[in-house]
Amino acid sequence: MARVSTYLNFTRQTEEAFNFYKSVFGGDFSCEIARFGDIPAQEGMPPLPEEDKSLIMHIELPILGGHVLMGTDAPESMGFKVNAGNNVYINLEPDTREETKRLFDALSAEGAIEMELQDMFWGAYYGSCKDKFGIQWMFNCRAQAS
Repeated sequence: MARVSTYLNFTRQTEEAFNFYKSVFGGDFSCEIARFGDIPAQEGMPPLPEEDKSLIMHIELPILGGHVLMGTDAPESMGFKVNAGNNVYINLEPDTREETKRLFDALSAEGAIEMELQDMFWGAYYGSCKDKFGIQWMFNCRAQAS
């Protein structure tokens, strides 16, 4: 089912922040917490520093009205630099790859593509962009190619 969520990037405090949000909103995390140490080795990628392996790659917490907060630590060792303004994304999860591509193309027009849409190791068709107004969008479609 299609949904919209808010994606938060932290420098190294995702676990602390999400435990705080859990104490505020109640409930439980809606998926298993994925850590950077869980990422399969990728050809051409440098090895992940030991101190970054326990950082959170992905976490989800339902809050109000079906809205979901998602988050990640954004390690500098992987090229991330978290600043005010790049620490929040609107995450779209369309039902089809076609709708994902349509939304991605429309929102990235006159903006900037950060990551082209592509199949990812977690099983999603994923990409990210910044629209012409500077708003950051992530696309995470779990529908398989037809």
